[in-house]
Amino acid sequence: MAAQPGTNVVALFDFAGESSEDLPFKRNEPLTIVKVASDSNWWLARNSKGKTGMIPANYVRPVGASDANQPADDAQGPMPWFHGKINRTVAEELIAGKPVGTFLVRESTNFPGDYTLTVVGTEAVDHYHIQSKGGKITIDDEVSFGSLDELISHYTQDADGLSTQLIRPLVRAADGTRVDEASIAQHVIEPKDLIKGAKLGSGQFGDVFEGTYCGQRVAIKTLKNYEQSLRDEFLAEASVMTKLKHPNLVKLEGVVTEGKEIMLVTEYMAKGNLLDFLRSRGRSVVKKDLLFKFTQDICEGMAFLEKQNVVHRDLAARNVLISEEDVAKVADFGLAKRSDWGDIDSGKLPIKWTAPEVLKHKVSTSKSDVWSFGITMWEIYSYGRSPYPRMSQKDVVDALPKGYRMERPDDCPETLYTAVMRACWEMDPLSRPTFNRLKRTLAKFKGS
Repeated sequence: MAAQPGTNVVALFDFAGESSEDLPFKRNEPLTIVKVASDSNWWLARNSKGKTGMIPANYVRPVGASDANQPADDAQGPMPWFHGKINRTVAEELIAGKPVGTFLVRESTNFPGDYTLTVVGTEAVDHYHIQSKGGKITIDDEVSFGSLDELISHYTQDADGLSTQLIRPLVRAADGTRVDEASIAQHVIEPKDLIKGAKLGSGQFGDVFEGTYCGQRVAIKTLKNYEQSLRDEFLAEASVMTKLKHPNLVKLEGVVTEGKEIMLVTEYMAKGNLLDFLRSRGRSVVKKDLLFKFTQDICEGMAFLEKQNVVHRDLAARNVLISEEDVAKVADFGLAKRSDWGDIDSGKLPIKWTAPEVLKHKVSTSKSDVWSFGITMWEIYSYGRSPYPRMSQKDVVDALPKGYRMERPDDCPETLYTAVMRACWEMDPLSRPTFNRLKRTLAKFKGS
């Protein structure tokens, strides 16, 4: 969402503030943008009492009679249930078979400018016309709302005349989960230019090899099974990587789509994955300043993903690679999606690294990546120990909502543990810091 100084906005969520620089606010509170910072994720704003401070850009939306009932520019951010221009038939196909209370919102095909709420009722799929009247929106003329977000919030608390209370949004599919054939085509390399070398290990889809591409040392991930769904899943990872270029993200060199094997070619990371690096070297080799550097490197890479609206979904020490120069780079984008929100098959996720809300609601955001970052940081300062030692997965799932958190690793300073690691493990996702905020916090500890 673009904003200019003087723009009036309204809060989508409560924000308690994470430092003295921030401006706390409540949901639906009006604010005014004072200055747009160089970091597009944070703005300087003023509340109705004249107090100013920094606010997270994705917690607010513009207000005004002309746009109060319009969806945000990125409907998959604060409004994951908004599906845009789809008709009744498509909506019913998408929602068919879902539990009672599953819902989505779409643009009305019969009444241009209005919206339709589609919900799985107790007996059938119901469609409700959301009418625009005098700058407000309503379903039954009994109660009106200033925005779609307010309307949905109301009916998630009370059916209030609908066939059922709204329970679970049908999240709009993220564009990046599909194979972007155009991006793939721009990164296709000829098999003759690639020389496969020694096997490095095995991955989700096949074996991983060391190799050479046009004289450059590379890593080669292979897919041997040509089943269409696996092919699409494999190339979806490449689709995401084509759009991600950052010093702390593993770089995609190209893709081989013809021949006996489909191959994904990436830069070669000489020292392997971070988990093995820590376990094989230990305290005698890996000093605390390097542990901190790895933490910062990963945070830098994740902050870039956050800015690009990409959710990694599988951040862990095993999915971070180390270069010859000891630079940590986030890798393995097999579960990543180009969206702030998106459904995920929880069966694919490692329980001990996954945020509680993802396990419960099967919806991931950058804030669930922040939770995983805290776990990864614990791995780093524990020199590769498995998280939640001596606890089963069920024990972890049961203990977290009751307030249990892992204790500080011996090699992690108390202040760093409290300010970063524990902050990542707030139960409420909105209370967790953004990666951009974590970058700033870590910068204060550098050299200390």
